[in-house]
Amino acid sequence: MRSSSLASTLLLAMLASSCGGSATIDPSMRTNASSATDGDDSHGRLPTGARLDPAAPLHDVAPMPLAMVAAPEHDRVVLLANGWRDEGIQVVERSTGRVLQTVKLPAVFLGLVFSADGSTLYVSGGNSDLVYVFAWRDGAATLRDSIVLQAHANSKTDGVRYPGGMALSRDGRSLYVAENLSDSIAVVDVATKRVVQRVATERYPYAVTVVPDGSVLVSNWGAYHLSTYSAGADNTLMPRPPIYVGRHPSAMLLNPRGNRVFVALASLDRVVSVDLARRRVVGELLDPPPAGPGEGSTPNALALSDDGTRLFVAEADANAVAVFDLSRASSGMAAGNGDDLIAGRIPTGWYPTAVLARGAELLVAVGKGRGTRANPDGPGPRDARDRKQPSAPNSTLAQISGGFMSAPVTGASGATLASFTARVAQANGWNVPRSAAQHYPPFEHVIYVIKENRTYDQILGDMTHGDGDSSLTYFPRANTPNHHALADRFGLFDRFFVNAEVSPDGHNWSVGAYTTDYLQKTVPINYSSRGRNYEYEGARFAGDVSTMVQEDPAAPARGYLWNLVQQKGLTFRNYGEFVVPSSADPDDVLPAGYRGTKPFLAAHTHPTYPGYDLKKTDQRRMDLWIAELAEFTKRGAMPALEIVRLPNDHTAGGRAGNPTPRAYLADNDLALGRMIEALSRSPFWKNTVVFVLEDDAQNGPDHVDSHRSPLLVISPYTRPGTQHRFANTTDVLRTIEEILGLDALSQFDHYGRALRDIWSAPPDLRPFVALTPSVSLTEQNPGGTPAARESSMLDLRIEDAADEDRFNRILWAAVKGRRPYPGARRGAALEAFR
Repeated sequence: MRSSSLASTLLLAMLASSCGGSATIDPSMRTNASSATDGDDSHGRLPTGARLDPAAPLHDVAPMPLAMVAAPEHDRVVLLANGWRDEGIQVVERSTGRVLQTVKLPAVFLGLVFSADGSTLYVSGGNSDLVYVFAWRDGAATLRDSIVLQAHANSKTDGVRYPGGMALSRDGRSLYVAENLSDSIAVVDVATKRVVQRVATERYPYAVTVVPDGSVLVSNWGAYHLSTYSAGADNTLMPRPPIYVGRHPSAMLLNPRGNRVFVALASLDRVVSVDLARRRVVGELLDPPPAGPGEGSTPNALALSDDGTRLFVAEADANAVAVFDLSRASSGMAAGNGDDLIAGRIPTGWYPTAVLARGAELLVAVGKGRGTRANPDGPGPRDARDRKQPSAPNSTLAQISGGFMSAPVTGASGATLASFTARVAQANGWNVPRSAAQHYPPFEHVIYVIKENRTYDQILGDMTHGDGDSSLTYFPRANTPNHHALADRFGLFDRFFVNAEVSPDGHNWSVGAYTTDYLQKTVPINYSSRGRNYEYEGARFAGDVSTMVQEDPAAPARGYLWNLVQQKGLTFRNYGEFVVPSSADPDDVLPAGYRGTKPFLAAHTHPTYPGYDLKKTDQRRMDLWIAELAEFTKRGAMPALEIVRLPNDHTAGGRAGNPTPRAYLADNDLALGRMIEALSRSPFWKNTVVFVLEDDAQNGPDHVDSHRSPLLVISPYTRPGTQHRFANTTDVLRTIEEILGLDALSQFDHYGRALRDIWSAPPDLRPFVALTPSVSLTEQNPGGTPAARESSMLDLRIEDAADEDRFNRILWAAVKGRRPYPGARRGAALEAFR
């Protein structure tokens, strides 16, 4: 396959104008707006509950920089940006953090490497199935050519190879490219730009390392091993036995002598050292939080001091870089005299993804920058037919920027490192001891209802006793009378925030208290139509039982809430969460049924209760749930935990023939009201609590923060009134765990702020009476409208597959008519709300 193909020629022409000059990120896209306090917004509370307190000034760069390499000039670095609709490379000045050049590309992913002489920069093209070849001169990159790994019929064809990590052979004549979606490594002849060999790897090959004898190592994101290969004189590869390292191997780093390779196990909170001569792990470096489960730090990038005796580990979910002083055995260096224990942590911005140590300087790139911040001046409306106009910068994923910091801390020790470490602990809430669960009301049953994508203001902004903005309320009391009545009686939470940005992380946060780096790094790609499938709820692994038990890189190592129930020996029932249609055709109007995508889940899933499927009404879902409640009543026994999915508040926008957004919300609202009425008239009411939340809040504006969302806690013991305290998704999970006597899943629920202060006695056992919305449940969108035409182009088969900003604008127009679209708003100082 030649790089001189017509597709490559057109691509080069298209990109040439962006490659030669300098460019910086438009400051208007990274504005720090006003917030509830006047303090530095880097100290604001994130929706995860953590705060930010970086050790050095944080400079804005493009989001999700998954790779960073030092430029030959030594005064600058190159970042590989993998954010939502913001992909390419950036050249950044080390001393100031100033962006010197930006080159946007159609798609990139992970791979970034200079030739030995510094004249050429290779960039993995992700969904384009290309490797971009840049000439490097005078500190800047110019696109020169590309290497075609897989020819595409047209520009809309999704990648099947998906090049990721790369490394050059020792002689520089060959480029080894991990093909992340085809489970292979390609050997490319650099001179001819041809693929001369492909060799199988294990699942989702990630990083590539070449050792001094020319052999090649590949980490496999979706497996437990390093794939290993010997290299011939022509650099072609011969497979060797794999090396076991542990679950979810990602970043790799060779030591200066080339006798050890360090491998980050991102979902196990550890890094292993592999002796390459003995081909086995000889050291484990553990970096979990101080207490709780060994999941939640997310080590995902590595750097070594110049002498190879100190390891720096980017901990994405601790917002820190961990520091290890290495032993002789782990380091492979005679000077190694450490103990392999964590010496301390250095605080960074949100979600560090790349790290370099250069002399006394530590360089860190972070995926989500400074965190949540406001955007009060949303864009004006656009014509729904204008699909060429780019989405506004106020959509949830677009609000996330990256960050870069440079700090002279590689030699930090003693009091300095101890101070940094204390700041990391305080920022994450690790310095607050986990107190024993207080006495809860006599709950024996928990019902956990997960809905889709609404902000607080969209539903409850019209409630005068809460902090709402009624101008942003799409679905007021007349449309959602049960949500409002339940908040009136059982309490209004106007400072509840979902941990997630969108549905893939939303459903994993909601039932797993954690999202893996695989999910965080691929969701922006998938959501901006740059390939990869929606496989974040086990769908890819939902075949027979043998397929289910294969490694799922999107799954937390400790599993999900139902696994805790399984370990405790409690009873459980699932209605629609993490399910797929059991028929062969997922678009079958009447599938034979639904099955859970995980083994224990599958055995406890209602066989006909639909998952996300906008063709099924929430009334149908509730009919099935109420029928089983009647059976439980007859038997006198109800499961200890039920997870119930009520997804139709997602809506189908203006798609002709579908219910209107108001009708979908009325359907969803009435289903919830019917659930609570049926439960409150059952014998289980006196010892049951119901938690109702959204998986994420991406589909709408909110005047406080785009993560703010409705929360309902319904039981005879729930105290009415307005709750102003900060709470989030993992706080709800912590509460469920305490009620049922379960362990924690990750650091986020372990250190969560359980809802212990919302109960009252004696119980109010009055039944709840469901209210009928004033909007017809059968109201349909008309055909022939701009909204209908625009909605017909959206993929609504999978939650959130449709473009977020476009969908929100359609929804606004459907509900608000010609009123100007306000844009999403994000508050910066959530720390004001405890």
